[in-house]
Amino acid sequence: MHNLKKLNLDSLELNYKTVVTQINHLIEEENDITAILSNVSSALKETFNFLWVGFYLIKNEELVLGPFQGPVACFRIKKNEGVCGCCWKEKKTIIVPNVDKFPGHIACSSLSKSEIVVPIFKKNDVFAVLDVDSKLLNQFNVIDKTYLEKIVRLIEKKLT
Repeated sequence: MHNLKKLNLDSLELNYKTVVTQINHLIEEENDITAILSNVSSALKETFNFLWVGFYLIKNEELVLGPFQGPVACFRIKKNEGVCGCCWKEKKTIIVPNVDKFPGHIACSSLSKSEIVVPIFKKNDVFAVLDVDSKLLNQFNVIDKTYLEKIVRLIEKKLT
C-alpha cells in the first residue's frame, strides 16, 4: 500500500513538473494577463481533471471572477469570506481537505469537496488568487501547494 501511495505522489509530482514547464513556455512571449490566466487555468484543468480551476482578481475591494475552467462560479467574494477571501486576507496558500468543515465556505458548486487557494502578488499586495476545487475529499497536499505556488510565481513575473 505504501509503495502505491509513493508511486501516486511521484506521478503527481512528474505531472506538475511537466505542466510547470509547459506553462512557462506557453506564457513567456505573452503579456496580456487575461490571456495568461485563461491558458493557465486550461492547462491545469486539462492536466489534472480538477472540478474547477480559475482566478479571482481584486477589483474595488472584492474578488471578482476572472478566467476559469469548470462549472459556473460565484461572481464576487468579499475579503475574509470563504476560502478565497481568507487566502486574500491572510496572504498565504490555504488547503481545505473538506470544504464542508471550513467555517464560512461559499458553496459555488455542491460538487466541490476539497480546495486549494494560492495568492498572487503584484508588488507586495495580493493581486488575485488561484482557486482549485476537487470532487474528492483530501485532494490537495504539499506537492500541489509547492507546484501551484511555482506556477503563481511565473504569473507574478508577468505582472511586474
